[in-house]
Amino acid sequence: MRAAVVEAGALPRHAITWRVDWVLVVCTLALIGAGLVMVMSASGIMADRSFGDKYLFFRRQAVFALTGLIVMGLAAFAKREIYYRLTYPILFGVIGLLVVTLVTPLGFEAGGAKRWLRLGSFSMQPLEAAKVALVFYLAYFFSHKQDQVKTFSVGFLPPVMVTGSLCLLLLLQPDFGGAVFLCLLLFLVSLVGGTSLVYLGSSVILGLGCGWLLISQSAYRIKRWTAFLDPFGNAQDTGYQLVQSLFAFGSGGWFGAGLGAGKQKLLFLPEAHNDFILAVVGEELGYIGVSLIFTLLGLLLWRGFKVSLDQDNAQDRFIGYGMTLILAIGAVLNMAVVLGMAPPKGVPMPFLSYGGSSLIVSCFCIGVLLNLSRRRA
Repeated sequence: MRAAVVEAGALPRHAITWRVDWVLVVCTLALIGAGLVMVMSASGIMADRSFGDKYLFFRRQAVFALTGLIVMGLAAFAKREIYYRLTYPILFGVIGLLVVTLVTPLGFEAGGAKRWLRLGSFSMQPLEAAKVALVFYLAYFFSHKQDQVKTFSVGFLPPVMVTGSLCLLLLLQPDFGGAVFLCLLLFLVSLVGGTSLVYLGSSVILGLGCGWLLISQSAYRIKRWTAFLDPFGNAQDTGYQLVQSLFAFGSGGWFGAGLGAGKQKLLFLPEAHNDFILAVVGEELGYIGVSLIFTLLGLLLWRGFKVSLDQDNAQDRFIGYGMTLILAIGAVLNMAVVLGMAPPKGVPMPFLSYGGSSLIVSCFCIGVLLNLSRRRA
């Protein structure tokens, strides 16, 4: 009898099922596993030399991975209404974290920028939480303002002002790359949200002009730009990291030097276990290893966008799209930097790079997508 009711469509259209999107789950677990292996391989020499413990970063990353999986599970089975009720509290909370990072002793400086909050022996980067907060806000905004989305004062100005406020706090750290990331999120969500192309085109031109002004007025940003244009001309200075990354990819060949046998991580490639971990993959696992990583990421992003398209509710659809964009933009920017196709910028590779903030937020994005996939199309 129940089967007949189901076939007749008598169940609520948005009924929750217990089906699991195994493609998302398997790709996520495979990427996390690959990340743990590569962090152990890439960080051992540096950790042993700096801290006397070659497994230090691996153990920390394992803790981050376990925490991320717990967060993913909670996000997958949480009531979706909780996310929506907390949209503005999360947004204001993230703004508060960015302010605390700038003006209190909890924020600490590294590499000339104050981007991290110290929490005991660990640290967090509020930028990662800002990505999620912005997606929640934009999803709420565009799902509730569709009748006015073409107007300037209601459909365009509010999301620009909210994003601009977050970007201003990031630029004060300074974190130019983080601000660019949030602007890309705004642009891509606005593009599918129905914002006037005239307003979008004008904002892109204005944004590029402001971006170039910020670059031209900053000596270290100019150095990064020139290093990007001619890394081998600055191979012993600003182009050093990119040159070493290209050497790593070039020496990997088809099958690589073998796991653990790479040479660039022997203190030649700075931050080998962080933003440039893909270069270590290229050197040790070769073209085949990098292609496997790209395939896993491609499958994961395909499932994320499919989950988004399968939603009937507009806010659900924007949430799924935004969560997938966080992973997609991060992956594309990281690939572009390590391959010399974009100016050097600290953008972690989702699931692979060392760091708790990025890994936990990436797992949260997958958890939300799994949550959405449980809803019947």
